[in-house]
Amino acid sequence: MTLPQAFLLFIAATLAGALNSVAGGGSFISFPALLFTGVPSKLANTTNTVALWPGSVASVGAYRQEIMAGPRGLRSLLVVSLIGGIIGAFVLLATPQSTFDKLLPFLLLFATLLFAFGRRVSNNLRERAGRMNLPPWVLTVTVIILQLLTSIYGGFFGGGIGIVMLAVLALWGMENIHLMNGLKTLLATCINGVAVIIFVANGSVLWPQAVLMIVGAVLGGYGGAYYARQIDPQKIRILVIVVGSLMTIYFFVRTFLLR
Repeated sequence: MTLPQAFLLFIAATLAGALNSVAGGGSFISFPALLFTGVPSKLANTTNTVALWPGSVASVGAYRQEIMAGPRGLRSLLVVSLIGGIIGAFVLLATPQSTFDKLLPFLLLFATLLFAFGRRVSNNLRERAGRMNLPPWVLTVTVIILQLLTSIYGGFFGGGIGIVMLAVLALWGMENIHLMNGLKTLLATCINGVAVIIFVANGSVLWPQAVLMIVGAVLGGYGGAYYARQIDPQKIRILVIVVGSLMTIYFFVRTFLLR
C-alpha cells in the first residue's frame, strides 16, 4: 500500500462513515476505493465489512433507548440475522474469485436500486399487507423468512441491507421511524458482526487497509456527520445514488467489455 493509496482509503472511509451516520450508502465510497487501489474484489469486500463494522457498533449505542423499547419478537429477528450472516459469509468465502468478479456489477446494480427505490417498495409492501389483513402468524413467518434472506445477502455482500430491513420492519407493522432505525442498526450490526468474525478467523482481511479505514470511518461517523447534517439529506441520497450508478456502469464495462 503506497502513501497515495493510504490517503485515498482514509478519505474514502471518512466519507463512508459520515454517509452511514446520515443517509447510509457509505460502502459505495469505501468498497470501490479498495478496488481502485488494486485489492481483489473478494478481499475488498471482506476488508470493507471489517472496516465499517465498528462504526455500526457505535451507532447501536446511540439507539440504545429505541432498541430497549423493541417489540417482543425482536429475538427471533436477531437469531435469523445471526444465522443468515453466517451463511452469507461462508457462501462468499466459498465463491471463486472469478465468479465474484462477474457477480460484482450485478451486486452493485442491485444495491443501487435498493438504495434508490427501497423506501417506495417499503411503503407499497406496507399498504398491501394492510389491505390483505393477513393473520398475525402468517405475517410473522413472512417477516422472519425475509429477514433470513436479507441476512444471507448481508453476509455475502450487504449493499443496501438497511433499506431492505426498514421494508421488513414496516411490513411487520412498525411505524416509529426512530425505533425502526434503531432495530435496523442493531440487526445490521449482528449480521456484519458474525461475518467479521468469520472473515478474521479465515484470514480474509487486509489489516493495514482495514485499520486505516476503521480510523477514518470512526472520525467520519463522529465528526463528518456534524457537517453532513447541515446538508439536505435528499441531496446526500442523490449523491450516493449517482456514485452507485457510476460505479455500476464502470464495473459492467470493465467486467464484460474490457476483457
